[in-house]
Amino acid sequence: MKQVNRKVALSTLTFLTTLSMVGCASGGSPGTGASGSGGGSASSGDKVTIEFALGKSSENAAYASKELLDEFEKKTNIRVNIQMLPSEQISTIMQTKLAVGEVPDLLLYNLVSAERELNLGKNFEPLDAEPWASRLINKDVLSSNGKLYAFHLNQDAGQQGMVYNEDIFKELGLSVPKNYEELLEVCEKIKAKGITPIFMPFKDAWATNIWTAAALADYAKKNDPKMWEDLTTNKRKWTEIPAFETITQQQLDLFKKGYTNKDVLSDSYDMAVGKFLKKEVAMMAMGDWLINDAVQKDPNIHLGLFAIPHAEGADMGISPLGGQLFIPKKAKHLAETKKFLEYLASPEVGQKIVTANKYISNFKDIETPELPPYKQAIVDNYIKTNKTTLTMDAYLPVDISELWKGYQDMYAGGKTPKDVYAAWDKKFGQLMKDKKMPGF
Repeated sequence: MKQVNRKVALSTLTFLTTLSMVGCASGGSPGTGASGSGGGSASSGDKVTIEFALGKSSENAAYASKELLDEFEKKTNIRVNIQMLPSEQISTIMQTKLAVGEVPDLLLYNLVSAERELNLGKNFEPLDAEPWASRLINKDVLSSNGKLYAFHLNQDAGQQGMVYNEDIFKELGLSVPKNYEELLEVCEKIKAKGITPIFMPFKDAWATNIWTAAALADYAKKNDPKMWEDLTTNKRKWTEIPAFETITQQQLDLFKKGYTNKDVLSDSYDMAVGKFLKKEVAMMAMGDWLINDAVQKDPNIHLGLFAIPHAEGADMGISPLGGQLFIPKKAKHLAETKKFLEYLASPEVGQKIVTANKYISNFKDIETPELPPYKQAIVDNYIKTNKTTLTMDAYLPVDISELWKGYQDMYAGGKTPKDVYAAWDKKFGQLMKDKKMPGF
């Protein structure tokens, strides 16, 4: 999976021009630490190609920018080739690649998911000794079991709620809904104007979980603080907690009432930005990374984010930090891949990326730019007022993709929420048992 409110991003021309100036000024690739010195193939004049794997839903990721990769190749003679993997299959594909040793050199993934799904400690290279590591502000968001495994210029984990088109709301005289009943009323008014109220890109199984992950975390925080602890120690079953079925049914009812796109299981996340730019849809349960992607395409679009309105006064979901870069231990071009991370982490290049994407910098010598209006609104309305909560994913130590598939089955008409959690109870118990978790 992974993943801030920012201002207008730098234009591609400005970005390229500035990077070119950086290259001229530095006279070579940034960073001269030991990890980069192994790239002998590049320095000797022979072209080396790094294989960089990421999910289709991350195709707009800053580190996969063609302009950035072309500039890196120009400076180092190291080419970066993008391997675009189906988002809904990326964990399975990577598990297979790791098992047979046919791995990419670099992977864009989520730290929590890598821990659960890809055996992070066994399969990925620790990065503590890299020359850029000492410049990090917050190593914890990139670390597991005390070791640094991931790279990211950004330390903002990202917020999960309802992305909405502020212009559509303003044109229709609508207010942000504060509870589920108000959401239904807003949906009805938007639908009456011929606009799809809510976009559900549920071809990507992970997208089915944005609503539930944030809403259930809010429910637990305010009504059942021991819920996650009880579930992960086998003191309670998922089917014994009515809120799971209730909150899941809420999202399903939005579909059944005709407030969403019809082909929810055919439409994917990569379609979302275009839908919002064309004002074909008004809302979507998603993270604020979608807003950043949309702003990159059209700086004049006005999108905002409000908490999943499953109940009155809900808190905003905070997702585990995503969009990090990982290097498999069996990478064929280990030195060259580390050199790429050095390049990204250099103050000059890193600053351009952080500024363009309005990241909250995780490097001591790279400054955080002024936040754009949408991000500042999140900070003011939710973060400063302590109205945030870590999403469900942060509390569960196993892969929950089977639960997402169960959600997809609901939209296909094959299961009810009750059926989904009955099946998930069994699967969750087996996963926890396989991991030798206490109580299972």
